[in-house]
This record gives sequence, structure tokens and C-alpha cells, in this order.
Amino acid sequence: MSARHGKADSMVTTAGVHGGVHGTRTNRLARILKNPFVGMSPWIVFSLVMGPWGFETAVGLALALSVCLTVAGHRVSPGTSLKILEVAAIVLFATLAIVGALAGPGTLRWLQDHAGEVTSWAFVAVAFGSMAVGTPFTLQYAREMVDKQYWNSPAFTRTNYVITGVWGLVFLIDAASRAYGSLVLHDPDNMWTSWIIPLAAIIGAVRFTLWYPDHVRARARAAGPVRP
Repeated sequence: MSARHGKADSMVTTAGVHGGVHGTRTNRLARILKNPFVGMSPWIVFSLVMGPWGFETAVGLALALSVCLTVAGHRVSPGTSLKILEVAAIVLFATLAIVGALAGPGTLRWLQDHAGEVTSWAFVAVAFGSMAVGTPFTLQYAREMVDKQYWNSPAFTRTNYVITGVWGLVFLIDAASRAYGSLVLHDPDNMWTSWIIPLAAIIGAVRFTLWYPDHVRARARAAGPVRP
């Protein structure tokens, strides 16, 4: 009888351990999917892939990534809000993919030369448009990662305005760089304007996004106790 109980206890313990590991992995994945970098990743992928590998590859990867990340995010964390960036990415890249699939050779050449600028301008519109209506797109992600008591904190809100503005500026640089390559250099595939400058701007924004919230918290601690 005791042997049976021992075996049952062992099975329960093992199930508990496996359940705990699965829960930990699920929570970790949920936190990753709630990160604004994930929401921006289809746009970043399109920007970086467009120059070296062309429109068809870039739009296919960006659309697939947009759909997969959106579905995964809502399956792992049911009930989370639909993000501005998710909707905009799926609509934009699906539209470009359909246009590209139906387009003739002339339109495909235009997309190859200018789709990078189009998507960058679209991101700029989303970033600064979301700020204009009082909901910078990073705020939707940040609210799912912090306690509700901090949502109306001036420092929390200001941090998201700053980070959203920085990413809007990055894609503004991307659009301007590509436009310069196309309209001034008459070389849309120029390595500097279509890849190196956009990549440098993205790396700078990633570093800033990782640094700035810690900087704000450190400054708040140095200033003394504050109310959330």
C-alpha cells in the first residue's frame, strides 16, 4: 500500500515540476511577445531585408512575421489588447503583398525601388499619429508589463512618448535616406542609403530603448521617494 502511495506521490511531484517548468516557459514567452521590439520587428525586418534581397522576399517575411507574432501573442496571453502596430503591420504588408502579386513588371520595379520608403513613411505616421492622439504605440506594450498603479505616472507616460518618438525619428531617417538614394543618387539599391544608414539608426534606437527606462528610474531614485 505504501509503495502505491509512494508511486502516486512521485507522479504528482513530477507533474507539478513539469507544470511549473511549462508555466515558467509560457510566462517568459508571454513577456517576450509583449515587448515593443516584437511589434516593431516586421518593420525592421522589411527595412533591412529590402535592400539586399528585394521586395518579394522582404514583404513575404514581414507579412509572415506580423501574422505569426500577432497570433502567438494572443494565444499565449488571451485577452490582451490588439495593438496599433500589429494591425498597421498586417494591413500594410498584406496590401503590399497583394499589389505585388497582381502587379505587372513596371509596378514591381516601382515597388522594388520605393516600397522601403512607403513602409517607413507608414511607420512614421503610426508613431507620430499615436502620439498625437495620446496613445504612443509603446504605451500599449508597456502597460502589459507593469502594475496598473503606474499607468498614469507622468514619468511612465513621458518615457513612452520619448521612446515612441525616437522610433518615429528612426524610420523618418530611413525614409529620407532611401528617398535620397532614389531621387538624388538615382540608385535605390545604394548600400549606404538602403542598408547601412537604416541599420545604424535602428541599432542606435535599440540601444537607446534599452538604456532610457533604466536612466529614468535611476534619476527618480536619486531624486528621492516619489509617489507612483
